[in-house]
Amino acid sequence: MADGHLFNSISLGGRGGTNPGQLKVHSGGVVWKKQGGGKAVEVDKSDLLGLTWMKVPRSNQLGVRTKDGLHYKFTGFRDQDVASLTAFFQSNFGTTPEEKQLSVSGKNWGEVDLNGNTLTFLVGSKQAFEISLADVAQTQLQGKNDVMLEFHVDDTTGANEVFRDKIVSMADVGAGGEEAVVTFDGIAILTPRGRYNVELHLSFLRLQGQANDFKIQYSSVVRVFWLPKYNQPHTFVVVTLDPPIRKGQTLYPHIVMQFETDAVIDTTLSMSEDLYNTKYKDRLEPEHKGLIHEIFVTILRGLSGAKVTKPGKFRSSQDGYAVKSSLKAEDGVLYPLEKSFFFLPKPPTLILHEEIDYVEFERHTAGGSNMHYFDLLIRLKTEQEHLFRNIQRNEYHNLFSFVNDKGLKIMNLGADQATEGVASVINDIDDAVDPHLERIKNEAIGDESDEEDEDFVADKDDEGSPTDDSGEN
Repeated sequence: MADGHLFNSISLGGRGGTNPGQLKVHSGGVVWKKQGGGKAVEVDKSDLLGLTWMKVPRSNQLGVRTKDGLHYKFTGFRDQDVASLTAFFQSNFGTTPEEKQLSVSGKNWGEVDLNGNTLTFLVGSKQAFEISLADVAQTQLQGKNDVMLEFHVDDTTGANEVFRDKIVSMADVGAGGEEAVVTFDGIAILTPRGRYNVELHLSFLRLQGQANDFKIQYSSVVRVFWLPKYNQPHTFVVVTLDPPIRKGQTLYPHIVMQFETDAVIDTTLSMSEDLYNTKYKDRLEPEHKGLIHEIFVTILRGLSGAKVTKPGKFRSSQDGYAVKSSLKAEDGVLYPLEKSFFFLPKPPTLILHEEIDYVEFERHTAGGSNMHYFDLLIRLKTEQEHLFRNIQRNEYHNLFSFVNDKGLKIMNLGADQATEGVASVINDIDDAVDPHLERIKNEAIGDESDEEDEDFVADKDDEGSPTDDSGEN
């Protein structure tokens, strides 16, 4: 890059672990974008307080400290990247990154250094570990000489809170401020799997199931996807989170809800008139009546301010919004959206167009029933690949045209095909003749063609999936 450097496999560290993404270092600052979408980290050059390099297992880590006390740690740099970036920082930022060493002696005694909102434990002059004080939920004195730090847990409601809530509900002593604005009962959620009562509060949403209870701050809601299922009695509503919620050791960056498309409800918002008039009058109506999925999305958007994505211009051969396909061992549907692809219901996999290196259409060999299908390979700039299999052949034209119109690179599109366009590729697939199919056609001249797809369905909707393959966790 003339104006900087671009790295496709850089992870940002945080309390939820590391998140893979793309890092751009330019003359104006540093920008990191999470793979699969999510919140971006942008640090302007004028806000930089200091830079550090540290050798970590199998790579190098860049520390970026800002004037407001924040400290970001980016991991995944090669040794040659360190030299080139150091020179870039010196010439464009006027600063030289400090080299820090990691303590590997195993000693558990040393000194504590507080810098901004970061606590660093030093063994000699080397760093043993760092803690962001923003992650500390509570501190307690233990005896005369010890201080205990307790950390915030993102996901499920603690057992003590569940116990308290049950007592509150039975004793009717709950505070009015904790009352839900609206509650949707018995909503089928595919990930994490189960039926939940979904409560929308003023600052958070809550999923209450028989075995699990999740409380999710609206600040964690990145986007809401509203995706109808063609010719099916259900509609997907997907709430994308950053950070994701956790169930055991499994992270869920996407909450996949399934509403009955034709279900109608009538509900009134539970909030004071003064609060409604001062804060929500321009966002929401006090009463709502209509389709349940539309009302849910409308109220969630009004309370959280989250953006909503709906299907765009793409239409399948059946005039639907998605095509049937398989990802790994799971059957589902692939939604080609205006800025992304989204595979549902499991594993829910979101792929942004800007993260795609190229796509490749792979036809099945002739001579069998599989020749009526093709595969779509999507390779990311991080070199990760997603293979969507068994897409019916009559979806080829619309899907190819969509990919081509979006300007995505098609790897197996030769020079002649690039000139002649989609017709050339389709003719190439049609050239593969199935002798068995030809014999059947000859025996049934005058009959209707049987190549038309049946209306697609998303099978196994009653099963959940842990997380997506896009690295958002």
